Amino acid sequence: MLDVRKLRVLQELSARGTLAETADVLGYTPSAVSQQLTALEKECGHRLLLKQGRTVALTPKARILVEHTEKILHELTLAQTALESTDDSPAGTVRLAIFQTAAMALLTDTLEALADTHPDLKVEVLQREPEAALEHTYMRDVDLVIAEQYPHHAVREFAELDSRPLNEDPVMLAVAPESEVYSIADAANAPWVMETRSNASRSWAEHVCRSAGFEPDVRFEFDDVRTHIDLVECGQAVGLLPGFAWAGSTPRVRLIELPNLPHRRVFTSARRDMAQRPAIEAVRRALEISAMKVKLL
Repeated sequence: MLDVRKLRVLQELSARGTLAETADVLGYTPSAVSQQLTALEKECGHRLLLKQGRTVALTPKARILVEHTEKILHELTLAQTALESTDDSPAGTVRLAIFQTAAMALLTDTLEALADTHPDLKVEVLQREPEAALEHTYMRDVDLVIAEQYPHHAVREFAELDSRPLNEDPVMLAVAPESEVYSIADAANAPWVMETRSNASRSWAEHVCRSAGFEPDVRFEFDDVRTHIDLVECGQAVGLLPGFAWAGSTPRVRLIELPNLPHRRVFTSARRDMAQRPAIEAVRRALEISAMKVKLL
C-alpha cells in the first residue's frame, strides 16, 4: 500500500519544481523530502526521480503517480468537507489571500462581523497579488482568495476553482486638486505612478493610456496604493485608482471619469472540493455583506 503522505510530497515536487521549495511548503527540510521520496521509490518499486545537474526531474512513472495522487487528494478533501459540513457552527482556521485595496475596503468590517457571529472561527490573512493568489488557492496554499479582473484583461482560469462576484469597482483618473488635467488626454505629458509590471493593473493602465494616444511617462512604481495616493495628492504624479481605495473615506484627490466608465470585477475563489466547508462559506458570506456596504464613487 502506497503512503499518501509520501505521495503528497511527490505531488508537491511536481508542482513546485525544486526540493527546496517543496520542503518549504510542507514544513520539512530538503533532506527529509529526499528521504520521503527515496522511501516512496522503494514502496512502489520504480525509479521516480532523475538528477539533472542540481535539480531533479520526474520520470514517466512518477508522473503517473502524480496524476492519481491529484485524484486521491481531491477525494480526501471532499471527505473532510463532508465531515465539516455536519458541524453546528463554523470553526477552525481559514487562510484568506487578499490584495491591498480589497483589504482597505472590506477586511476590517468582515473580521469584526465574523468575530461577532462565529467566535470559534479564526481567519489568517495574507496580502497577495490576485493572479498569484489564484494559483496559491489552486495549490491549496490558501483556502480563499479575493481576486480581480480588469476590462479586456484575461485572468488565468482554473477549472478546480469556484468563483463568486463581490463587486464591480470603478477605476478613475486621480489628479491633484489644483491640477490642470481634466481628462485622460490631458495627462499625456504628466508624470505617472503605476504598480509594478508583474501586476494586471499595470498592463491595463498602460492600455488605457495607449488607447488615449500616448505612452505614459511612468516615473514611480509602487505596489502600495497609499503611496500612489500621496504622490497624486502632492502633485508629483497622476494615476488610475479604484473606488475601493476610497471606501469609507473622502478622496484627497480629484477624480476624473474615464471613457466608457471602466470597472474592474472583484470576486472570491475557493477550490470546488473545499468551497462547501462551513468556515469558508462563512468568510465568503461575510465578505459579500461587507462588499454590499461599500459606497463606491
